[in-house]
Amino acid sequence: MLLDTGKVDVDVTDENGQTPLSWAARYGREVVVKMLLGTGKVDVDTVDENGRTPLLWAAGNGHEAVVKMLLDTCKVDVDATDENGQTPLSWAAENGHEAVVKMLLDTGKVDADARDTKYGRTPLSWAAGNGHEAVVKMLLDTGKVDIDAEDFCGLTAYQLSAFNHHEQAERQLMARGALASSDFYGLQSLFVEP
Repeated sequence: MLLDTGKVDVDVTDENGQTPLSWAARYGREVVVKMLLGTGKVDVDTVDENGRTPLLWAAGNGHEAVVKMLLDTCKVDVDATDENGQTPLSWAAENGHEAVVKMLLDTGKVDADARDTKYGRTPLSWAAGNGHEAVVKMLLDTGKVDIDAEDFCGLTAYQLSAFNHHEQAERQLMARGALASSDFYGLQSLFVEP
């Protein structure tokens, strides 16, 4: 195999700054990820032009097996941020990838309340705004999130869930003590009781 010759640069980048590991992680190519990691020569935290690492790509796209392989190296930065300040947990929460969120939380090394730098949103606000109730519950269960954290527009997770008509997420947040208030548009939530 070509990788066995030792004459291949396993960290070569394309015009987007992505390495073979980054591409394989992005598209969930488990066999390729395993082979590349097996060389012992890949940079598991290489960053592309968007500031994304292989773990960020795998987590955001819900590739559980790849996330596990990368975490098992014990060499990845589980709280790496992309150009918008989003972490692997933030991407997984935004896209509702429950198993990936659980894996990342189980490391005990992620900041469950990390805000991105573009919108000021936390993993909880991303999950709530997109109606991912199971992820909302997991994040709340950590006891490490600010349920009433506001993004740069002054919106909370509760308000984002209400604005996007995600009633179950809204009810869940209310039951956990989220403040019910008008958002900056003057809109009230759909429900005022848990």
